[in-house]
Amino acid sequence: MPRSYFDARAEQYDADSADRFDPAVLEPAVSFLADLAGTGAALELGIGTGRIALPLSLHGVHVHGIDLSPEMVAQLRAKPGAEDIAVTIGDFATTRVDGTFTLAYLVFNTIMNLPSQHEQVECFHNVAAHLEPGGYFVIEVGVPDLRRLPPGETVRPFHVSPTRLGFDEYDVAAQGLISHHYWLVDGQFETFSMPFRYVWPSELDLMARLAGMTLRERWNDWSRAPFTSNSTNHVSVWEKDR
Repeated sequence: MPRSYFDARAEQYDADSADRFDPAVLEPAVSFLADLAGTGAALELGIGTGRIALPLSLHGVHVHGIDLSPEMVAQLRAKPGAEDIAVTIGDFATTRVDGTFTLAYLVFNTIMNLPSQHEQVECFHNVAAHLEPGGYFVIEVGVPDLRRLPPGETVRPFHVSPTRLGFDEYDVAAQGLISHHYWLVDGQFETFSMPFRYVWPSELDLMARLAGMTLRERWNDWSRAPFTSNSTNHVSVWEKDR
């Protein structure tokens, strides 16, 4: 089974991602997904501490999650409403669960947690196996930021503050990056690094086609702002062929 990098940060994860819990960020995402799920069930890949799953469940959507990290799921289980959400521990690229779903989704760059193209392709096939005909697969992920990487350089900061530093280290030939995080805690830096594989929108569309899905819509964000050449993020929806 792949390594679970998030176990070590599970207790701090919600605090580390506090901005993602802001209602202005969270509510548009939950409403977007609830509209697509309708009266059906949803499968969250990389459910983590339940940032999306818990409010989506409150919308009346039955949510089943897959996650590699028992420690992250333990944080979810400690929250009100978690008893209504089923979770399977496993690699979301290959782990199967019972039942079929009208919606599957991956948020907050989680598709990049799969560090190879092969695993990302497997994920699309796994989703297709769980979706009902006409069901939807949604991914929220950043557009690769290579335009900001000067020629010959491999490291770009993504967060710099008095108490936190973040740097992405790129391997352009392998289409990979390692995110390095540093937090100042009690006068000392805590560190955390994790590998990712960045992926282009057109590449995701091809993965979807290989799995029997077709692009339905692509937006800049959850509020359905237009996706443009200047977008740094996208929310894409593929539909499983009927």
